[in-house]
Amino acid sequence: MTTKLSRLAALTAGAGSLALLLGAFAFQYVGGLSPCPMCLWQRWPHALGALLAVAVAATGIARLPAILGAAAMAVSTGLGVFHSGVERGWWEGPNTCTSGPIGGLTPDQLMDQIMAAPLVRCDEIAWEMFGLTMPNYNALISLALMALWIAAFRTARRG
Repeated sequence: MTTKLSRLAALTAGAGSLALLLGAFAFQYVGGLSPCPMCLWQRWPHALGALLAVAVAATGIARLPAILGAAAMAVSTGLGVFHSGVERGWWEGPNTCTSGPIGGLTPDQLMDQIMAAPLVRCDEIAWEMFGLTMPNYNALISLALMALWIAAFRTARRG
């Protein structure tokens, strides 16, 4: 069972995830800013969040979708924080989307590293506004959406 407040919180959280996804696609397809692999990882929890909101709207049940939505947004927040740290050089990212050190490499090894490098790297800041990067914004927005999913769970009646 869902209350009006629970339903509103869930639908708002789902709409927020959908808006974030649409913004990411706009940056990619309209702005020409290709995503790195970690950027793509951060999209999946938002796709799930949007689908969970559709489930709440269709079934009227909010407790299970709300828990799943909160968990998805926790994952998205974590991915955003991790990606932010990789961009800022605080820690290393996956080898599949960052470059390694070049000191001491032979020309052939350097060429091999260049040829194996991804087209879009996770350890480079692709876009920034007010000192915050896309992963920073994703982490902050995901945290707010997680709070909405938690509110949806707390206000839903047990069925």
